[in-house]
Amino acid sequence: MRERPGTSNTPGATRSSGHRAPNPYSREICTVRRPTRPDGPRAHHGRVRLEAITWDRLGDLLAERLLELKTADGGPWPRVALDGAPAARPGDLAERVAEALRIRGRPSLVVGTEGFLRPASVRLEYGHRDLESYYGGWYDTGALWREVFGPLEPGGSGRVLPDLWDPVTDRATRSPYVPLPPGGVLLLHGPLLLRHWFPFDLSVHVLLSPGALRRRTAEAEHWTLPAFECYEQETDPAGTADVLVRADDPRHPAWRG
Repeated sequence: MRERPGTSNTPGATRSSGHRAPNPYSREICTVRRPTRPDGPRAHHGRVRLEAITWDRLGDLLAERLLELKTADGGPWPRVALDGAPAARPGDLAERVAEALRIRGRPSLVVGTEGFLRPASVRLEYGHRDLESYYGGWYDTGALWREVFGPLEPGGSGRVLPDLWDPVTDRATRSPYVPLPPGGVLLLHGPLLLRHWFPFDLSVHVLLSPGALRRRTAEAEHWTLPAFECYEQETDPAGTADVLVRADDPRHPAWRG
C-alpha cells in the first residue's frame, strides 16, 4: 500500500525521538489559525438555511443519494464519511443509512474508527489527557488506509477489515474480513475524519454548537473539547462537508445537502 501524506503504518511515527513533558490541558494544538471573519466557521452554518427533518427521513434521503453516487476514482465502492464528535453520535446515522440502503437492495458496511484506535501503550504514551495525542495520534490512520480504503480502490479485493483493536481489552479483535460486493457502500463514522486525506466520495458532518457539544459530552471527556475547536479552525467541517446535519436538539435535527 502506498504511503499517504501525513500517515504512517508505524505507531507513534509522527512523534520525535525526544522526550516532552505531558501537558494534558494545553490548548495550543492547532497548527493553522483561520482568520476570524463574519462568515467564519462559528457563524456560517447559522447563515445557511437548514431544513427541519426527522432522522428516518434523513436516512432515506441519504440512501437515495447514494444509489446514484459515482466514485471519484471510478471504482465500484462508494466511500462515505459520517463525521462528528462522539457526542453527536454519527454512528447512529450511519446505521440508519445502512438500513435504508438494505431496504433498497444496496449492500453496505458500517465501520467505526473506534475499532482502529492505537494500542494504549502508544495512544496514552504522553498521558490519558494529552490533547496533541488525541487530535493526531489516537486513531491508526495507516491501518484505515491499509485495511479499509486499500481494498476498495479500483482493482481492490473488496475485503474490508471492520475493526482492528479493542480499546477495552487492549488487544487485537481478530475479526474476519468482510467482503463488500461491487456497488456496496462503505459508511465510515467517527470524529475528526475530514482532516485526513481519506478518499471520500460523500461527506456528512453532524454538527453540534459549542454549547451543545459541552452539554452532551460526559464531564470526564471535557478535556477533549479543545481538539474539536481546533478541528473547526483548521478544517471547517461544517463548511466543507457535502451534507451538514445540525443536531443540537437530538429530537429535532436540521440539515442542508
